[in-house]
Parts: sequence; C-alpha cells; structure tokens
Amino acid sequence: MYIKSIIFRIFVVKINKIPIIDMKHNFCTKYGKILEICKQYSKNLVNELGNTTKRGVVPKFSDLEVIALSLTAEAMSIDSENCLFVRLQSYKTEFPNLISRRQYNTRRKKTGKLCNIIRERIANEIDGNETYFCIDSKPIEVCRRSRASRCKLGKQNYDTAPAFGYCASQNTYYYGYKLHAVCGLSGVIHSYDITKANVHDINYLNDVKYDYHDCTIIGDRGYISKTMQLNLFEEAKIELEVPHRLNQKDRKPIFIPYAKARKRIETDFSQFVDQFMLNRNYAKQIEGFMTRIISKISAFTIMQYVNYSLGKPIGHIKYALD
Repeated sequence: MYIKSIIFRIFVVKINKIPIIDMKHNFCTKYGKILEICKQYSKNLVNELGNTTKRGVVPKFSDLEVIALSLTAEAMSIDSENCLFVRLQSYKTEFPNLISRRQYNTRRKKTGKLCNIIRERIANEIDGNETYFCIDSKPIEVCRRSRASRCKLGKQNYDTAPAFGYCASQNTYYYGYKLHAVCGLSGVIHSYDITKANVHDINYLNDVKYDYHDCTIIGDRGYISKTMQLNLFEEAKIELEVPHRLNQKDRKPIFIPYAKARKRIETDFSQFVDQFMLNRNYAKQIEGFMTRIISKISAFTIMQYVNYSLGKPIGHIKYALD
C-alpha cells in the first residue's frame, strides 16, 4: 500500500509538471515566431535594435519586443495584462530584460501606430492585388446600458465618448462603439475604423473612397443608398453591391456569389469574439481601448499570414502558430 502511494504521488507530480513546461515552451515558441515576422515587415521603421528613432535612454526591451509580446498574448487569448504578467513571472530566464507591467502598458500605447503599419504591410503581402472586398460593422459594448452613466471610458472628450446604438442583426440596444472593417474575399482585414455606436454604417463609406479605387465592395442592407453608390462610382470607380429591400422599386436579385462572399467578414467578426474576446473591455482610457483593438486585429492578420506562408487555408487561425 505504501509503495502504491509513492508511485501515485510520483505520477501526479509528473502530470502536474508537464503542462507547465509545455505551456512555457508554447508561449515562447509563438512569441519567437511573431517577433521574427515583425522584424521582417518593420524595415525602414526601426533601427537595428528594434526601436523607433527617438531621443533619450535606449530601452533594453525593444519596441518590436513589446509589440510581439502584445500580439502573442492576444493570439493565446490572454486578454488581461495582469494574467499575462503573472504568467511571465516564471519566464524570467526567457525574458531577462522584461519591463514592468506599468511600462508595458505605456509603451504598448505608444507602439500602436507602428503595430498597425506592420499589419498593413502583412495584409498587402497576402492579397495586395485584391479587387473584391466585403464591408460590415460590428457592435462593441463597453458596459451594460444600466451602467452607462458611470462609465468613464472616453468621457474626457465628447468626440471620443461612447454612445447608445442599435444592432439590427441582434435586435438589441447597447452602449459603446462600432467597429467598421473592410476585408478581401480571403478574409484579410485591409482597413478598419472605430466610431460611436449611433453612427450609421453609410458614413464609413465616405472614408473608404479615399483608400480604394477601381474595385467592387460588397455590403449588406445597411449600406443601401443610391446617392452613395453613384458617388463612389464617380469619384473612385467603386461598385457598391448591396442586396435590395423587398419593397424597393426596380429591385433586382443580388448575384449569388456576392451573397456568399459577404459572409467572409462575418466569419472574421465571429473569430474576433471567440478567440480574441473582442467584447471584453478592461480599458479605462480611449487610447488603451484603441490599442487593444489594434493588437487584436494585428494578431489576427499575423496568424493568417502564418497559414498563408505554409500554404494552409488562412481562415483556420486557431492552431496557426502551433
């Protein structure tokens, strides 16, 4: 009986140790892959140490390492900085120059622009010659409607403050923002923007015509506007394909492949919610909120790029870095 208990204890200890080792190896491996991709697509943006050109003390933990750490956390669904740094306490050997959580939070906001430029370069590498795009919007709730009066996010400036909005697809009212995005038929996000929840989807098309030309954009019924369709075609040669309402005059059925292609961006939004936990909000300032959105979309694009480089379907991102 005594021998059996000893064997059982040894067996339990071995089982408990294996996940910790595997978890550490898994995190460091994914971090290394993402860091290499960031270095590859940050040429002419950073110096040889991986930092943007600026005065002052040169940090030992570079800007690219901050970005790679942020994207690794998002890729592994570690949505809280507190949880991330609790895990990093056991990785001191792998990260000898690791900065504090406060420094990480500050530098993550400052490197958000650099992160987005890297994302844009990767997106152009995957399907930069795309001529068919899908457009849609996604509600982002920052808190429950009953707590809207106590929410402090973005309240310092009216232009950045959240607002009440309505989501027709979910038939619900919410308090927060709206994510507008344009993706190719492959699912790669090419451009996006954040607006108040009460801003109509059509307003984002005013920005789209300056970034795209000679292409076709497929949208849902939220983008029905003959005036906007004519304006896009005259100014940027953009054909806006949207389904027509049943009671609309001169209605014609939408081309079936267009209707199926539009679901590609809805799949992207589902992956943002499931794997990247888009609906969770820990930010207290609008800069932090925007940085989180940039990190999630950038991590999503990098995982697509890994599949693209390996010849796999780029939409299968769950195990892309394994």
